[in-house]
Amino acid sequence: MQINIKQLSPLAKMPTYATDGSGWFDLYSINTLPRLVQEGHPVVFDTGLAFEIPPGYGMFILSRSGHGFNFDTRLANCVGCIDSDYRGEIKVKLTCDVERDEGMPMSVMPGDRIAQACILPIPRVSFEFVDELGETARGKGGFGSTGR
Repeated sequence: MQINIKQLSPLAKMPTYATDGSGWFDLYSINTLPRLVQEGHPVVFDTGLAFEIPPGYGMFILSRSGHGFNFDTRLANCVGCIDSDYRGEIKVKLTCDVERDEGMPMSVMPGDRIAQACILPIPRVSFEFVDELGETARGKGGFGSTGR
């Protein structure tokens, strides 16, 4: 699938897949100075990119696993959902969940990978009120009802 991308800044980098097996592509920061992501101080990063996502698809942006495991840092909104009709710049807001007792807060250098994203099909569904729903073995069981 070909995705058209508009480069809004000369500093913007084309998204890349880190390995041949990567399912998600990396997005890069275009900040020009190092920035720290510390507890209580979320930071917005520009990517300098706008995407043309085909109708019937959406782009989903998630945190990079290394940010969470190594720095307790994640996307402020947990998951970014980009609709196919959005044509503005993709921005990433990172936040740190805890005051870091060990090591330094995460430092984002110019050109660092700040998030990962993928393009997925989004079916358009219709809705209907009904009197009854189909039966399942689970039924109304939730909140741990299936065990550990």
